[in-house]
Amino acid sequence: MKKFQIFLVATPGLEEPLRAEALETGFHNPRIVPGGVIFDGTWAHVWRANLRLRGAVRVLARVAVFKAHHLKQLGPETRAIDWAALLAPGTPFRVEAVCRKSKLYHAGAVAERVTGAIAEVTGAVPGDAAELRILARVEKDHVTLSIDTSGAPLHKRGHKEAVGKAPLRETMAAMFLRQMGFDGTQSVVDPMCGSGTIPIEAAEIAAGLAPGRSRTFAFEALQGIDRADFPDEKSAAPQKNAAHFFGSDRDAGVIKSAEANAARSGVAVSFACKALSEARSPNGLPGLVLINPPYGDRIGDVRALTGLYASFGQTMRTHFQGWRIGVITTREALVRACGLPMEPGPPVAHGGLKVRLWQGKVG
Repeated sequence: MKKFQIFLVATPGLEEPLRAEALETGFHNPRIVPGGVIFDGTWAHVWRANLRLRGAVRVLARVAVFKAHHLKQLGPETRAIDWAALLAPGTPFRVEAVCRKSKLYHAGAVAERVTGAIAEVTGAVPGDAAELRILARVEKDHVTLSIDTSGAPLHKRGHKEAVGKAPLRETMAAMFLRQMGFDGTQSVVDPMCGSGTIPIEAAEIAAGLAPGRSRTFAFEALQGIDRADFPDEKSAAPQKNAAHFFGSDRDAGVIKSAEANAARSGVAVSFACKALSEARSPNGLPGLVLINPPYGDRIGDVRALTGLYASFGQTMRTHFQGWRIGVITTREALVRACGLPMEPGPPVAHGGLKVRLWQGKVG
């Protein structure tokens, strides 16, 4: 089967753990590039990337790269691609374009030309609401045409219906767990769990469950793809693991939502309604504590939050000796209020903010 370039869109700042995950998943020679990770593969690799990768935001199949200095070049170059092998007549699709540092600077005009050329050679139907997207990126007069094979962003696993006020995306939770060295064997505690994203993601990793097992992907609407080559992983049985996963929060309503989210995910997580100061280390070997507390940017007052972070640090020192601690936040001053020896990771884009994972070990 002919190979092409596959581009994994990363959350900015989490490219390295995504590259490590791609390598661990078996993709050959994944490399970090601006915006994500690339490797060469086939449609079977596209299927596996969408289904198995926990840190990818989207999976793009790059179908063509060519030079263009004028709009009139877009039609012939686009029509030269064998779109008919992928798009059946009547298939809804849409084209989105971005132009940077190029003679072609009008994104709307680029999208219009590419859309017309694809519709002409395939009989596919342009539509603003179509799930299948063709992405045209023009940078320094080089045009890259890609198919967004994912559709809905990959953090939408299909299990979490209820979310908190400032939810952490599943893709980010998975990569922060990876940065903390989580391999599925350690217990994970989140004493400010909200809708349960962190312990649920940890439990799924430990069970070996494919994150995309409960959803569909945009590329499944394409024709000419031999699904016999796809690994049968959606129905894979979860593995049993001795690790345990815990979440707590003082809000009884969000705990109820977290329990429902875990039930839909099919994993066992112990949730409890209690204050942060009441968190205790479960029996067994030390594991990981990972929290995504308020930062004071959207939720909470920074001065009031100082006491919250200090309380968290005191609880960790008293009841979590030997545990590895991770705190996701925008503010170094709040981390310092914990009174724990913690070092920052790289800045990560999160809802218009730049957060960091601060981590260290108690005792």
